[in-house]
Amino acid sequence: MPKPQPEPLHLHRIDAARNMRQFYALSMQPTLFGEMSLIRNWGRIGTNGQTMVQTFDGSAEAVEAFGRLERAKRRRGYAAADEKLS
Repeated sequence: MPKPQPEPLHLHRIDAARNMRQFYALSMQPTLFGEMSLIRNWGRIGTNGQTMVQTFDGSAEAVEAFGRLERAKRRRGYAAADEKLS
């Protein structure tokens, strides 16, 4: 059974002492050729930031990469906008 496609994720990392106000967004979108694209957008809050699109042959590979990136960012101190930042 294929893994369900995750909802778009928007993470923030705010540290006033270091003048850091970063965001990191992840989303998935199917392509016209049956592949799955993982779209990453990151930068300083209030800017458009940078965007990277990575295309995978299968949905399972894209979901796995999505989860891996989410875990890495959360380890670095990013949290969802509605979660309490420490």
